[in-house]
Amino acid sequence: MFRSALMARAPEADDRKPRRAVARGAATFAVIAVLLSSPFAYARPAPDGFADLAEKVTPAVVNISTTQNVDRAPGRLPQFPFPPGSPFEEFMKRFFDQQNFPSGPAKMTALGSGFIIDASGYVVTNNHVVGEADRIDATLTDGRKFDAKIIGRDEKTDLALLKINSDEPLPFVEFGDSDRARVGDWVMAVGNPFGLGGTVTAGIISARGRDIRSGPYDDFLQIDAAINRGNSGGPIFGMDGQVLGVNTAIYSPNGGSVGIGFAIPASIAKSVIGELREHGRVDRGWLGVQIQEVTPEIASALGLDTTKGALVSAVNPDGPAAKAGIRQGDVIVAVGEHEIDRLKDLPLLIANRKAGEEIAITVWRGGDKRELQATIGNMPKDQVARAGSGPGKGPEAGELGLALAPLTPELRQRFGLGENVTGVVVTAVGPDSPAAEIGMRPGDVVLKVNQQAVTGPQQIAEQVKKAREAGRNSVMLLVVRGDVQRFVAVPLGKA
Repeated sequence: MFRSALMARAPEADDRKPRRAVARGAATFAVIAVLLSSPFAYARPAPDGFADLAEKVTPAVVNISTTQNVDRAPGRLPQFPFPPGSPFEEFMKRFFDQQNFPSGPAKMTALGSGFIIDASGYVVTNNHVVGEADRIDATLTDGRKFDAKIIGRDEKTDLALLKINSDEPLPFVEFGDSDRARVGDWVMAVGNPFGLGGTVTAGIISARGRDIRSGPYDDFLQIDAAINRGNSGGPIFGMDGQVLGVNTAIYSPNGGSVGIGFAIPASIAKSVIGELREHGRVDRGWLGVQIQEVTPEIASALGLDTTKGALVSAVNPDGPAAKAGIRQGDVIVAVGEHEIDRLKDLPLLIANRKAGEEIAITVWRGGDKRELQATIGNMPKDQVARAGSGPGKGPEAGELGLALAPLTPELRQRFGLGENVTGVVVTAVGPDSPAAEIGMRPGDVVLKVNQQAVTGPQQIAEQVKKAREAGRNSVMLLVVRGDVQRFVAVPLGKA
């Protein structure tokens, strides 16, 4: 009976076993399907190593050394290869202070990096690496050394294109798509730190779109791969061996790497280098405006529900913007189909347009959006679109902490104001007032309040009253200091 009972129960047990297996398999499949469908679940694995990548790309990376002939003035010290502020630099300064260091002709040298972008020998590097050099040498990793000549330089993006000549095709690398690079992606840098020659370091992209205030087109990739002096002009590579950026700067309190380096994205470098190769210079689009950030206070004063966009603080009277009808106080919110999310978006978008191109400019004016048609101009030589940061916080007349007066000959003389200046002059600023917090000072002249021109303190008070009645939390002043105009948003205190 015992055996019969076992035999009788066996088929039931066998039937359940496959069902459980099927159930477990279905559950596993469902989990895998969920993981694969989730954008957060999948992560690229860390590479086993960088040796294959390094072997592939380093032949195209060059060490650059430059020599410049200078006429050293008496008492001027030579350049030291030590980090600024280091004990070595201070020691050498004291040493040469005690010597009669000769003046007259001398040679200055500098070191950097670069990379070849085609087999004929075009080399990309930083503008600050080559500068006004009288001689440039490029040395490959196999020891071959070439004279290099400058094809073109672009100070605004700190890029330069060189040319070396070889009897045989040279190894080269290509630009990749930096727009697809993500924070956290692996990258590898190759360069000539401290003149040591081909050196490879690795890390990740730490951030995108960094503005380090080095120029009007800052849009850097931040990386944590070790970057040091001499790496300037060298490439950072993605794991596919394509160039994602050009190393150009580091943040460092001691002159050495602390894991914060900045690279010009390939998306910018590729177009600039293409212009240099074709024309020897970079022609940029020009709109002819000064812009500043839209702060929460300015947004409130203008009735905007967002801080996106670029506030026009001045318009070149002969520029494309003026001809298109763009006015001081407009907020440019879009260029064509591209919205202006950050202040830096506008200079970048305009610079990439060709002179003569028709483009729609969407502005916020008087509580509404309107579309204007502008014809992009060619940026005048040495002119940079100025973007003022403007104060971040701000306030009115009495309650704003400002003592105001009409412009009189005595006040013009006191504050050095020309006859062409109109408006209301600030004669005093309360030390703990909202006006003091935003940096206003005696001698500033208020030209407009909430887009309305003012000539007396009473008009300012009336505009403040209107803003309060309209439920605004701030008023916007157009202020001139020296030859610079800027908007400041002034929070209104409680009535």
